[in-house]
Amino acid sequence: MGYTLQLGSLTSYVEFYMSSDGLKPAQLHPAFQWIRSERIDSLNITIEEYKHIKTGAAHYHLSAENNENVFLVALRTIPTDSTGVAHMLEHTALCGSERFPVRDPFFMMIRRSLNTFMNAFTSSDWTAYPFASQNRKDFDNLMDVYLDAVFFSRLHELDFAQEGHRFEFEKADDPETPLVYKGVVFNEMKGAMSSPVSTLWQTVTEHLFPTTTYHYNSGGEPENIPDLSYQQLKDFYKVHYHPSNAVFMTFGDIPAFEHHEVFEAKALSRFEKLDVEIKVDDEKRFSEPQNFASTYAFDEEDTKSKTHVVISWLLGRSTSLEEMLQAHLMSSVLLDNSASPLQQALETTDLGASPSPLCGLEDSNREMSFMCGLEATEAEHADAIETLVLNVLNDVAENGVNPSQVEAVLHQLELSQREIGGDGYPYGMQLILGGLSAAVHRGDPIAVMNIEPVLEQLREDIKDPEFIKNLVKKNLLDNKHRIRLVMTPDTNLSQAKEKTEADKLAEIKAGLSPHEIQHIVQQAAALEKRQNEEDDINILPKVGLEDVPAKLQIPKGSSKKIDDMQVSFFDQGTNGLIYQQIIVDLPELDAELVNLLPMYTSCLSELGCGDKDYLQSQAWQDAVSGGVGGYTTMRGSIDDEQEIKAHFVFSGKALARNHQQLNELMSEMLEQVRFDELERIRELVAQKRARKEQSVTGHGHSLAMMAASSGMSPTAELSHRLSGLEGIKQLKALDDALNDKAALENLAEKFKAIHQQILKAPRQYLTIAEKDNQQSIDTDIQTFWAGKGNKEDTQFTLPKIKRQVKQAWLTSTQVNFSAKSYPTVSVNHEDAAALSVLGGFLRNGYLHRVIREQGGAYGGGASHEPGNACFRFYSYRDPRLAETLDDFDKSIDWLLNEEHNELQVEESILGIIGSMDKPGSPAGEAKQSFHNDLYGRTPAQRQLYRERVLKVTVEDLKRVGAKYLTPENASVAVVTNPANEDVVKDLGLELHRL
Repeated sequence: MGYTLQLGSLTSYVEFYMSSDGLKPAQLHPAFQWIRSERIDSLNITIEEYKHIKTGAAHYHLSAENNENVFLVALRTIPTDSTGVAHMLEHTALCGSERFPVRDPFFMMIRRSLNTFMNAFTSSDWTAYPFASQNRKDFDNLMDVYLDAVFFSRLHELDFAQEGHRFEFEKADDPETPLVYKGVVFNEMKGAMSSPVSTLWQTVTEHLFPTTTYHYNSGGEPENIPDLSYQQLKDFYKVHYHPSNAVFMTFGDIPAFEHHEVFEAKALSRFEKLDVEIKVDDEKRFSEPQNFASTYAFDEEDTKSKTHVVISWLLGRSTSLEEMLQAHLMSSVLLDNSASPLQQALETTDLGASPSPLCGLEDSNREMSFMCGLEATEAEHADAIETLVLNVLNDVAENGVNPSQVEAVLHQLELSQREIGGDGYPYGMQLILGGLSAAVHRGDPIAVMNIEPVLEQLREDIKDPEFIKNLVKKNLLDNKHRIRLVMTPDTNLSQAKEKTEADKLAEIKAGLSPHEIQHIVQQAAALEKRQNEEDDINILPKVGLEDVPAKLQIPKGSSKKIDDMQVSFFDQGTNGLIYQQIIVDLPELDAELVNLLPMYTSCLSELGCGDKDYLQSQAWQDAVSGGVGGYTTMRGSIDDEQEIKAHFVFSGKALARNHQQLNELMSEMLEQVRFDELERIRELVAQKRARKEQSVTGHGHSLAMMAASSGMSPTAELSHRLSGLEGIKQLKALDDALNDKAALENLAEKFKAIHQQILKAPRQYLTIAEKDNQQSIDTDIQTFWAGKGNKEDTQFTLPKIKRQVKQAWLTSTQVNFSAKSYPTVSVNHEDAAALSVLGGFLRNGYLHRVIREQGGAYGGGASHEPGNACFRFYSYRDPRLAETLDDFDKSIDWLLNEEHNELQVEESILGIIGSMDKPGSPAGEAKQSFHNDLYGRTPAQRQLYRERVLKVTVEDLKRVGAKYLTPENASVAVVTNPANEDVVKDLGLELHRL
């Protein structure tokens, strides 16, 4: 379903809903007080602020003509230690409530719903429970369950044991086996804190905030999580999960009055005002800057250039919109792109490989912080790095920056304010999350969302040449609350932590009384019994197939020839932005050049063009566009995954008034890119390597699935080789080789060879904007692109492939990521729909229970990937390895040998339909429609697939399971740590080391 957002003046809906008295709502609920309303034309919303009279609960309603309604309730949760109490409560609150006393209503509702978003978040000082849906019945169902879960959770002790932590014997019923820790949050945070970047962030905030809640890890440190008791969890809930401590936020076309009726009837009427005000205090300021050193776990032998150095300042309150936007302006001027003075210094210095991933402004806490530094450096460079940073800041404070850089930053702020998102989170959710921090910290979320008045003030402020200079002086140079952290790798830390944990558990076990031993055994048995019980799922509300729209809503574009150029146009409500793509048929390339495609596309928009060096090019991009970049796309045929099509896409966006400049920019960048900037290419390779290495523990399940599927189709093999684990390994080798100048020159020549082939290949153009901009768009395309590209069509091909994979990838991680893959069929095959439904069916009925609830993994499931013709199982942040691979097989036995009902199938069908119907941004939906057509996924083909999904039966699932998921066809890949080397060898897996 697409957006129904209308631009321009208020529509009849808003006129009907608003009274004649300005923006005051025509209908007010007696339990709520209306505070104010404010129209934000740039977002096409009216924000209404209310207060619940009895409890003081705040409600901000973002009224919009958009049928994707969004709900969020947030609680201020202020931890005073690192046991993860707020995080654990987020999990256990969703495990059954007063009116819905089932074991797992959250995951049950995911599959009984047409939601476009469902989740729960734990931040550093708040916890939020959001959802979104386009279906009114579904929205009401979810609201019912969420309100009961948040305010009337039953917090069962066994749920605390399952989701949080518990003692259990390695063999649950045998006290002679070792005592171990189990629990979903415990394993989730083991995985999260395996990431050096997560460890770096947590350590920086620990030292920057020595006395407030940000000193602690709200998610929980694995070594502290077992210290949290069940009683402490309940006490924290009693104080924090109260309407007086809550902020409600909603978005969409359901009037606030109707929300208030539900809030009051289902929750708020049962509460009195809480006398305690929960808030974060201001941090006590340092009198002098401070230096700190720490370590992080690193499981490889070579520790050269693996140190992080970060310098961080504590700034003013995020609740002051003026201070916040001034801080954003300062941060962007310093770091926004490679032409920004601090970013340039960090990218070009020999003291480290690339800028720290923490560089920038953090504004979600009550008090903001600014961070910068280097990664892939050495501890001995810390003083020099600090001097480098301070020298840049002193230079800016003394000499200022080019006014055009400041104008470009304000241009980017304006563009981000106008752009309609929704391709990741729903658009309304993005707006709500943008204002949530201000609401939680008792600031003004309406002002935060309506930044135009402050932008106008900033435009006046920057006319003073001293303004930026003074911002840098006040916020940074004269600010004594500054820390420097040096974080070095420790190759023994993982083993030391494991030994400490094992020794502690052995000591605890040695001191257990017979009664305590019996309690541990009995709790494990009780938990297993509870996990295997069948709840009465009919307690929960649901939507059914009768609520599913019959047809897909797909935007339609028009296509025409302009001077022999094929140009497609989509008339979409883009709020004054224009999106443009040049789609080039990817030419035939030799294998060595194919391997370099990701690096080539990464470099393309980061280099100079024409007579401009990369610094001037970067500044030009920021001044006239919202970003320009290239990427490649490849997909298998709808009938045969071995037959592929591939394209290179060069994409940009801009405010409509800048469309001519966007075309000039894209034309020069594509036609005159400078591959002679060798040092810049060297920097970009090092930066990409650092980002890719950091991504492993956050995306380990995706990388494992890519590896396991790499023998299924040409595109699957190439994805693993370019973007997967093999790609990361190749990127590291490339980076190491470029210390030799000849190798760097050779790389640049290969980029040129790729580029020349792309410039000669056939191309077409895609533009997305409002209709009244189409004529000027056509004129600009004719002016800048006529005669470019030609018909030299050497179609990109890849060799056919069909082989089994058995791989284990070893890296620094405290948890495992496992995947198993089976060859299947392409999307147009009649079995593809049943295989897609089967993924959700196995996850809902079996895998979630055994992998997450019983096994303790943070996540696990299965899905069909018709583009690569493969069916994939996976686990995420998983303490087990071989046992999980066995559970994948057992799920197939469960499918084939147990009796199942059609209601289970319907739930899985709803999941597939929900993902198909999930709306995107207006521009995103148009791009998706165009590129689906490009690869044969026409509206007719997609509708046929949808109809097949809706007709899937239990018999279909058993048939395709028996036909395709056979043990002899399985491929396996795992991401694990070196300590499991013997385990994976016993599984017959081939070892690879990152």
